[in-house]
Amino acid sequence: MVITKMDIDSAFEGVCSLLIGLKPREKDLLRKSFTCATYKKGEIIYRDGDIPTGLVCLYKGKVKIYKEGVGGRDQIVRMAKPNGFIGYRALFADENYIASAQAIEDSIICEIEKTCLIKILKSNALLSYHILKSVATELGFSNSRTVTLTQKHIRGRLAESLMFLRDTYGLEDDDETIKVYLSREDLASLSNMTTSNAIRTLSALADEGVLELDGRRIKILDAYKLDRISNLG
Repeated sequence: MVITKMDIDSAFEGVCSLLIGLKPREKDLLRKSFTCATYKKGEIIYRDGDIPTGLVCLYKGKVKIYKEGVGGRDQIVRMAKPNGFIGYRALFADENYIASAQAIEDSIICEIEKTCLIKILKSNALLSYHILKSVATELGFSNSRTVTLTQKHIRGRLAESLMFLRDTYGLEDDDETIKVYLSREDLASLSNMTTSNAIRTLSALADEGVLELDGRRIKILDAYKLDRISNLG
């Protein structure tokens, strides 16, 4: 993937549209500290323990945020889509990252340099408020996911993960196929289960006519039943 000037300009405008309350002079200042880079599928954007250097935004592609577990078993804690920020908790907490970010398809990642951003936040109360609101919303989602992953049974966890992917990335033109193609390992990681359990549960849901499987492509045939499985846990 090659970054063009049009990509950079479009990415910058997209990022600015997320920064509610940004003033013209602040926008000019941000432009000088704005950079973009390409990442191929499978490449690491930042690692657990790295020091944040700026506010990271996904412009194109898809990204998973994951925590490496015991025995090499990863836990996906978040999935990102364009246009959205990633890794901002560590940036604003002035801490190192506590998870890693990896491109799950070819992606364009942009960044606003930390010093410039903090300077603007200190003088722009409206922008600071909206950033705080975003962090609070993300915290609420994380708390909800924690309950889901610890209290729901395997079928409920997997069903919720599939609905989460559908709601995050949307559906293909057939209005049934989820528009993201995760490996069985990643789907298991997102659902807090072993890969073998994810494979068996997917097969069972396919046998029941809830899903149709074609490699990594997952088609939701019965959204009502999938939603019910998720709610029942």
